[in-house]
Amino acid sequence: MSAIPKGSLVLVTGANGLVGSHVVDQLLAAGYNVRGTVRTESKGAWLKTYCDDKYGENRFQVALVPDMASKGAFNEAIKDPSNSLKVIPGVVQGIRDVLESALSEPSVKRFVFTSSSTAATNPKPDVSFSIPGDMWNAETVEQAWAPPPYTPDRKWDVYGASKTQAEQELWKFVNDHKKDIGFVANAILPNAMFGRIIDPTNQPASTAGWITGLYSNGFTYQQDIAPQYFINVADSARLHVAALIDTTIANERIFGFNGPFNWNDILRVLRKLRPNHKLPEDLEDNKQDLSKVLKRGRAEDILKKHYGVGFTSLEETLKANIAHLE
Repeated sequence: MSAIPKGSLVLVTGANGLVGSHVVDQLLAAGYNVRGTVRTESKGAWLKTYCDDKYGENRFQVALVPDMASKGAFNEAIKDPSNSLKVIPGVVQGIRDVLESALSEPSVKRFVFTSSSTAATNPKPDVSFSIPGDMWNAETVEQAWAPPPYTPDRKWDVYGASKTQAEQELWKFVNDHKKDIGFVANAILPNAMFGRIIDPTNQPASTAGWITGLYSNGFTYQQDIAPQYFINVADSARLHVAALIDTTIANERIFGFNGPFNWNDILRVLRKLRPNHKLPEDLEDNKQDLSKVLKRGRAEDILKKHYGVGFTSLEETLKANIAHLE
């Protein structure tokens, strides 16, 4: 039994982003209609064209939310006279306002929040440790809020802290409103997302750009990104859809960690995929992510239940990531 009937309208925030666009794609494929928020009309034009061409007109509509952090920004986007609106937020900024808008709209029954692996932990190369389901990245929050100097290397802590505190705000809101909340909330925590970029010309590549950049230009910054886990962005989107419709998934943190990689692993696969393409030499630093994600199996079981297969392999993921490149 699905928590929401097919044909229902789902709101996806940040719909033109890497994960947002894949969530839109998977929802439309699953038989749902989608309203996607974007900052400007031009940012959503390519996605509207893509969805209309693939799924037919009137399945996808664009809603403009220029400032996602402003009070009441989502109030109009979330209104739905047919009482069939469901919500998949894909942004961190304005999380409380999105939640308040959802709380005020009786038609909202499910709420899926795109969190991040960094809400649980930072990568720690060559350190063996476990990541339980209730782990929070207190270390990065402390470092982000530490006194000056604000050096460039602190950007990762600022990013991690924003993800950590945004997801904590989600669960605090759910707990504070447990007597009057009308929807079930779930959070997806994906690690580095690689895979197909739906529109390479118009779409920000995000973490998939790590791969296209390495393939096209060699190491320019990637060597500074620590070994960690990856997930195919389509798998991440499928976890979002499952968390939206599966009645057995309620108030859960779903850890989208497929398997660990380092840059030498990436290069090895790229050489196999494109043996005639010139790629940089392996890095001397061959550190590994040795962490154990205790809830990884839950995510894979969810994918198998709803899609018949588990996580997509690194090779298939990278093949899709560079498919548009010569």
